[in-house]
Amino acid sequence: MYFAALLARTEDGWEASDTELDDVETLSDLADLARESASDADDTVLVFIEQEDAWFGVVRIDGEEDPRVFVSSAAAAARSSYGELLLTDEMLGREPKDDADDLDALDLDGTEDGEPETEDDEDTDTSAVPAGPVGDTGILDDLGVSPKELLALSDDALSEIAEALGAADVLETVR
Repeated sequence: MYFAALLARTEDGWEASDTELDDVETLSDLADLARESASDADDTVLVFIEQEDAWFGVVRIDGEEDPRVFVSSAAAAARSSYGELLLTDEMLGREPKDDADDLDALDLDGTEDGEPETEDDEDTDTSAVPAGPVGDTGILDDLGVSPKELLALSDDALSEIAEALGAADVLETVR
């Protein structure tokens, strides 16, 4: 079970809204969605994504700056379609994937039709993904959650973060 919410910091405090991620395919799409939820272009918006008892992610968008990301368990998130949005090649220390390489790797000898896929054919290689947390541990430092506190969060991490931000009540309204 997944939960996703947007928390936008306004002059009046935090505003929360739940969100659907079905049409989001990239981190850039997610950042655009977050920016659209902000009442002012310079507002800070946090995207909370959680898979029950497996992992959580926080994406921070400050105006037009690049999104900052923290994921509690890269290995667990890599097995999730929403987690894959957050785990960029740069974050994982991998070379960016080039679409031309994908085309070069195809074996176009005319036998593709009807060949059963094997597990080796699947594009779910998580061997290069660290088991633990990845990303920007200082993502919430100026908002009251230190890197040490972020790394020590329990199973109810998003509620604990919202509590530290003073946004627990607004997050609960969309949960």
